[in-house]
Amino acid sequence: MKALIGILIALVVGMGAYKIYDHWEQVKERRVQDERAARGANINPDELPGMPWQFASKLLEVQRDPELLRRFLESCRNFPDVKDPKLAWVELDYVVMISAKDPVEAKKVFQAVKKRTPPDSVIYPRIKALEKNYE
Repeated sequence: MKALIGILIALVVGMGAYKIYDHWEQVKERRVQDERAARGANINPDELPGMPWQFASKLLEVQRDPELLRRFLESCRNFPDVKDPKLAWVELDYVVMISAKDPVEAKKVFQAVKKRTPPDSVIYPRIKALEKNYE
C-alpha cells in the first residue's frame, strides 16, 4: 500500500513539474512573439526587398485604387523578380483596401499570404495583427 501511495505522489509531482515546464515554454514563446511584433512595428515598406526598381514607380501610381492594385498584383506574379516580402506586403495593403467592399476576396488573399509567409519573416507581425480580422 505504501508503494502505491509513493507511486501516486511521484506521478502527481511529475505532472505538476510538467505543467510548470509547459507554462514556462508558453510564456517564453509569447515573449519572443512580442519582441518580433515590436521589431515589426517600425518596418519601412519602401525598404523591403523583393520589388525591382522598375515596378516601384508603377506601384506608387496604383496604390490608391483597389482595382488598379489588383491588376498590378496579377501582372507582378508573372515576373520572378517580384517576390516576398514586398509582394506579400503589397497584397496585405490590397486586403485592407478591399475588406469593406469584398470581404470574401480579402480573406482569400489574406489566407494565401499567410500560408506562404514563414513565422520568421519581417512582415509576420503585420500578418498576426491582421489575422483577427480575416480569419
